[in-house]
Amino acid sequence: MAEKGTTSPVLNIAKDDVVQYLKENQSFTEEYFIENATSEMVDGWITRHSSSRHSMAACDVPSWPDHAMHHDSKGPHVFHNIRKSFAGASGSLKSLLSPNKKKKTLRKNKSVLKQLDEKDLFMELIRDIADELDLNTLSHKILMNVSILTNGDRCSLFLVRGSKENRHLVSRLFDVTENSTVEDATHSEEEEIRIPFGSGIAGNVAQSKETINIKNAYEDPRFNPEVDKKTGYTTHSILCMPICNHDGDVVGVAQVINKVTGSHEFTNKDEDVFRNYLTFCGIGIMNAQLFEMSVNEYKRNQMLLGLARGIFEEQTSLDKMVYKIMVEALRLLRCERCMVFILHDDEKLEISFSKAFDLTAKEREKVEHLSPQDLKNVTVNTEIAKYVAMTGETINMDDFASQNRFVIDGETDKDHQIHSILCQPIYNSERKIIGVAQMINRTTDDHLFTDQDENLFEAFAIFCGLGIHNTQMYENALRLMAKQQVALEVLSYHATAQKDEVEKLKGKPIASVAEFKLESFAFSDFNLTEDETVQASIRMFMDLNLVDRFHIPYKVLCRWLLSVRKNYRPVIYHNWRHAFNVAQTMFSLIKAGGMMTMLTQLEVMGLIVACLCHDLDHRGTNNTFQTKTASPLALLYSTSTMEHHHFDHSIMILNSEGNNIFQALSPEEYRDVISVLEGAILSTDLAIYFKKRNGFFSLVESGEKTFQKPADKELLRGMMMTACDVSAIAKPWDIQRDVAELVFSEFFEQGDMERQQLQEEPIAMMDRKKRDELPKMQVGFIDAICMPVYKSFADLTPGLKPLMDGVVHNRQEWESLAKEQERLSTPDLQNNVKKDEKKYLALKKANESKKSTEAQEPQQTTSTDTGRRRKSGSAKVMERLTSRQGKSSICSVL
Repeated sequence: MAEKGTTSPVLNIAKDDVVQYLKENQSFTEEYFIENATSEMVDGWITRHSSSRHSMAACDVPSWPDHAMHHDSKGPHVFHNIRKSFAGASGSLKSLLSPNKKKKTLRKNKSVLKQLDEKDLFMELIRDIADELDLNTLSHKILMNVSILTNGDRCSLFLVRGSKENRHLVSRLFDVTENSTVEDATHSEEEEIRIPFGSGIAGNVAQSKETINIKNAYEDPRFNPEVDKKTGYTTHSILCMPICNHDGDVVGVAQVINKVTGSHEFTNKDEDVFRNYLTFCGIGIMNAQLFEMSVNEYKRNQMLLGLARGIFEEQTSLDKMVYKIMVEALRLLRCERCMVFILHDDEKLEISFSKAFDLTAKEREKVEHLSPQDLKNVTVNTEIAKYVAMTGETINMDDFASQNRFVIDGETDKDHQIHSILCQPIYNSERKIIGVAQMINRTTDDHLFTDQDENLFEAFAIFCGLGIHNTQMYENALRLMAKQQVALEVLSYHATAQKDEVEKLKGKPIASVAEFKLESFAFSDFNLTEDETVQASIRMFMDLNLVDRFHIPYKVLCRWLLSVRKNYRPVIYHNWRHAFNVAQTMFSLIKAGGMMTMLTQLEVMGLIVACLCHDLDHRGTNNTFQTKTASPLALLYSTSTMEHHHFDHSIMILNSEGNNIFQALSPEEYRDVISVLEGAILSTDLAIYFKKRNGFFSLVESGEKTFQKPADKELLRGMMMTACDVSAIAKPWDIQRDVAELVFSEFFEQGDMERQQLQEEPIAMMDRKKRDELPKMQVGFIDAICMPVYKSFADLTPGLKPLMDGVVHNRQEWESLAKEQERLSTPDLQNNVKKDEKKYLALKKANESKKSTEAQEPQQTTSTDTGRRRKSGSAKVMERLTSRQGKSSICSVL
C-alpha cells in the first residue's frame, strides 16, 4: 500500500492487455458491467452493434444483442446474462408472443429512438406493432409509442365492448407510465373501468369520433377529478382521440395526459402525429382482436371436445350425466347456480318435467334433486323453464329485478335471489326439446351474460342434449332388457314341462329298442302316441349309454324332452314328430348303419340332441319367407335365419332351470358338445349342404373311412344331419306318400301367405294351383338332393345301403305318378279326375269331422298327433279313390 500522503504509482497497462483480460475473465466482465454500466453505455453498445437502424428499432431490447453475437463465440454467454439482468427475461423473446403465455414486454429505449429522425421514428413505431397479435401487449406498445411520439406522461387505452345498442368503453390499460409493464397496467375483468358512449371525455370521443385536446383539465366539465383525488396525481392537459378500423367504426379510444415538455400542452402537430399513428393502430387492434377471437374459438372448441369426451364417458346414469354437465357449466360460464329440467317423455300438450337438478357453485359436491311433486310448486325458475320448453326461445335477462314477465306473488327466496339469468332449451339429435338449462347470476361484477356467453352456452347445450338423449336411450334399453328378461322368465316357465308331467313320464316303464323298432330304416311314428314318442327318445339315450356315460339325471332328461316337445309349434310338418323321426334315423345310422366307429360318444350325444332340437319353434315357413317379410328373425339373423333361431332356442331350453342335460360335463366337454350341436343344426340349411357336400363326396370317393381330422368330422356330421332330415324320402312308399302330403300341405300354406301378404305368386312347389306337378318335382328333389348323399353313405358303409334302396324305389313311384299325370292331362280324363277329387274332398271333410269328435273324448292327443292321424286317414281315402283309377288321382289330391 502507498503511504499516507503519498501519490499512488501510475501503472502503465496497455489497452490490449485490458481487453485480453476481460475476454479471459468473463464472469468478472459481466459482474463489472452489471454494476457499473450506465444506460448511455448500453444505448451506445446497441447503436454500434445494430446492423441497421431499422432492424434495431424493430426488435425488443432483449433481442438486440443477438445481431452482434454471431461472430464471437464468447459474446452470447456474456450478453445473455446481461440481458437477463437488465430485462428480467428468462431467455430470448421473439417479437410474436404466444397468446397462451404471459410474458413481460419491455418498452423501447427512449434515448435510442430519439436519435432517429421523425420519419424513421414513425416507421419504427409502426413496425413495432405491425406483427404483434397479443392484444394486451399490443395495447401496451401503442401507449408506450404514443408517449414517445407526443412526449406524454401517462397514457390510457379504452376498447369498445357491447352490442350496437349498448356500446361502452372498457379500460384495457390505464395510466401507463414510462416504467409500467404490461402486467402492471392491464386491468382484470373485475377491475375494468366501464364508460358508456357519450359519458366523460373518452365516452364523448367514442361517440363523436372527434379529437378532444384539453389545455386545462379542471376547467372542462367532462373531466372527472375523482381519479386524481384517489391517486394524488394532478392532471393538466389531455389529448384524447378515437381509434377506428378500415370501416370507420370506433374500436377504441387512446388518451394521453400531461405533456412533459414545454407548456405541458399538446400542440396541433402532436394531434397530427397522434392521428396518423392511431390509423395504423386501428389496423393492429383489429388484427389482434381477430387473433384473440381465433384463440378463444380454439380454446372453446377444445373445451367442448373435452366436455363431449367427459359426457360420453358417462352414459350409465342420467343423474350422473346431468351432474357432470352442471359442474362443467358452472366452470364454463362462471355463475352462482345452475339448474337443469328434464321433460316428460309423453306427448302431452301441457309442459311438465319429470325431474330437475339444482347445483350451486358454493356446494358443487351436493346436487339437489327435485321430484315431479316438488316441481308442481310454482316458482320463477319453473315458469321460465316451462316458457323456454314451450317456445324454444332463449331467455337472457341482465336486470331480473326490473322485469315483469315472470313474477310470482309471494315468492321470497333470499338464498337464491336472481340478478341475471340465461335459460336455453336442450335438444336431442332429432331437434326435439328434451330439457331446459338455466344459468343464474354470473359471478362478474355486473352479473351480465354476454352474447358470447349465450353462443357458448348454445354450443354447450347441443353436447348436453346428445349426452342426455343417449343416456335416456341407454336407460330405456336397460328397462326393455329387464322387461325382456321378465318375459323370458314367464315364457320359460310356460315353455318348460310342468312338474306333474315330469313325474308321470318318470314313473312310466320304457319299452325296448326292439319294441319301438328304433333300429329299423322303415320306422314309422304313425302308430305312436305323443307320450310314446318321448319314451322312445328316452330309450335312444339309454341304449346309446348316454345317460350313464355323461351322468344325466333321469328326471332332468324327462323334463328336457318334455320341454323340447312343448316348444315345437303345431305346424303341419316341421313339428315335434318330424324332429323325433330325424332323431330315430340318426339312431339307426349309428346303431344299424355302423357309424358308431367314426364318432365319439360326445359327438353321438350332440347329434341326437341336435336332431331333436333342429326345428324348434318352426313357424311353417322357410328362410326366404322370413327375409321377404322382414320378420324380426330375419333382422336378427342375416343368414340361415331359422337354423340360427333353432339353435338359440335349444340353448334357451338347456339354460332353463332343471333342463340342463349337460350339467355333469366338464367345461371342455360342454364347449365341445355345444360346438357339435350348433354345427349340426346349422347344417340342416340346404344352402350349407350344397356348399359342403362336394368335399364330403370327394372324401368318400378317395376311400376315407375313419374321418379323424376335425374338418372331416364336421363334414361327416353335417351330411349325417342332412340324410336324417330328409330321411322320409327313403321310407317305404306308403309312409313316404303320407309324409309327402304333410310336407306339401305346409308348403301350400306358405304359398297362400305369400299371395296374401306379399302380393306375389309363389314358386311351383308352394303353389296349390300347380299341385299336379308335384310328382315331377319330387323326382327332381330326389335327383338333386337326396340321391347323391345316400349314394355316398351307401359307398361309405354297406349298413346304409337300405336308405339308398328306399330312395331308388320311391323315385320310381314318383316317376310313375309323373308319367300318369302327363297321360291325365287330356281333357276327358281331367273331367273324371275332378269328379274323383270332389268325392275325396267330401270324404276328407267327413273324416276331419269324425276326428274332431274323437278329440273331445277323454283320450286326448296333441295337435301334432291329431294331424298325423288325420293325414294317415286321408291317405286311406286316397287309396280308395285310386282303387278304380290306379294312381291317377294322387296328382290332384296332393
